[in-house]
Amino acid sequence: MAKRQIANPSPVPKRLIGYARVSTDEQVHDAQMDELRAAGCERIFQEQGSGASRARPVLTRLLGDLKAGDVLVVVRLDRLARSVSHLLQVIEDLEERGVHFRSIRDPIDTSTPQGMFSLQVLGAVAQLERALIAERTKAGIKAAKARGKLPGNPGLRERRPEAIKAVSKAREKIYLDELISSAQTWLPTVRQLRPKHSWDNVVRVLNRRGHDWTEERLRRAVHRMVREKLADPELLVRSPRRAPEDHLMKLVAAISIADPGLSLRDIASQLDQMGERPARGGRKWQPSSVRNLLDEAHRFGLIRH
Repeated sequence: MAKRQIANPSPVPKRLIGYARVSTDEQVHDAQMDELRAAGCERIFQEQGSGASRARPVLTRLLGDLKAGDVLVVVRLDRLARSVSHLLQVIEDLEERGVHFRSIRDPIDTSTPQGMFSLQVLGAVAQLERALIAERTKAGIKAAKARGKLPGNPGLRERRPEAIKAVSKAREKIYLDELISSAQTWLPTVRQLRPKHSWDNVVRVLNRRGHDWTEERLRRAVHRMVREKLADPELLVRSPRRAPEDHLMKLVAAISIADPGLSLRDIASQLDQMGERPARGGRKWQPSSVRNLLDEAHRFGLIRH
């Protein structure tokens, strides 16, 4: 009797997601849109903004929504990044999440060996760029000292109000730029968990993923993103008050939502590492205890089946 052949399941097709950006009102997206559609992009996000600006709300939302297996596609590298360093940072963040990147007119496709080699060359260029900037800065300071000039801002040394105000404004801009450039690594988790979960639980979940947040800094960051219209104001709504004994239920629910692929044993291990003690005594968490808390979280509507 002939053996029946079982067909291998076809691989899940990659989602090609396009991003188009123009700098001024006079420019149009049409040419970029045509190229992105020809490349097979099923969705295309459009944005208007300067290449030097970090405030790109459309790009921030797009980077946060991309999932493992997706491919972010642009027509040219300058449509995405402000500099080589910024480009490498974005691509590195995408690679950590299993998302690939492709530039149609440049030899960059992180799903191919050739594309990864080109990326390594860019990395070397970025390193050289940083070294040259540092060298020029040191040379400039040395030359200024030789002319008898003190380094730093003379206005700050003399405590001039206008200089202090300018420095404060510059620091605020740097802070906002850093928030926007890093948002795709932390804001999606905040969106998943807030406002149903407390800031304390959100911070604990983020820090288990390698971040270094405190409640105060995370609240401030989300407030600023909301003020800039880069995040939903609902994230700031007060979380529901629950009895103190519900703390473990909310924490387990937050861990499960942030990483749905974790097994009961994985969640139990995380609780042990966080120093949480099982509600019914004992020294180590058991999968059955985690299951009970997850079932309770389902009943409270914190997570869905």
